[in-house]
Amino acid sequence: MTPRLLFARFFLPILIIAALFLPAQLAGKKKPPAQPVNINTANSEQLQLVPGIGPATADKILQMRKSYGAFKSVDDLLAIRGLGPKRLEKMRKYLTIGKPAAQHATPAKACSGCAKPKTAPANPPPKATTPPTEDPPDDEPTEPPL
Repeated sequence: MTPRLLFARFFLPILIIAALFLPAQLAGKKKPPAQPVNINTANSEQLQLVPGIGPATADKILQMRKSYGAFKSVDDLLAIRGLGPKRLEKMRKYLTIGKPAAQHATPAKACSGCAKPKTAPANPPPKATTPPTEDPPDDEPTEPPL
């Protein structure tokens, strides 16, 4: 066998396979976020900053949060299929639960009744009294005047 044929037959396929898998290995090592990610307020892109969370897992976290409400603990993520104790332990230091975003923490500008709690006025205005009218009882039939 000539050296050129030997190279083409054995080494070239090995180089091609290595070139295909090397970027996948490098992409698997992502830089962790500078601060822990709040799983109660993060969007998909923010969740994907955490090592071990890809697009599919981020979508599962968001779906669970939408269906069941805010997470009470990072351990609640164990209910997600495909996320086990070992994987969660590797991600735990990058996750926090914090308080969920309050929907009505500040009153809306258009809602004047929400801005101040309603209290009874100090001196209520006097109620007007009207004299009773002479209405016939409902039981007795009325006769038209002649």
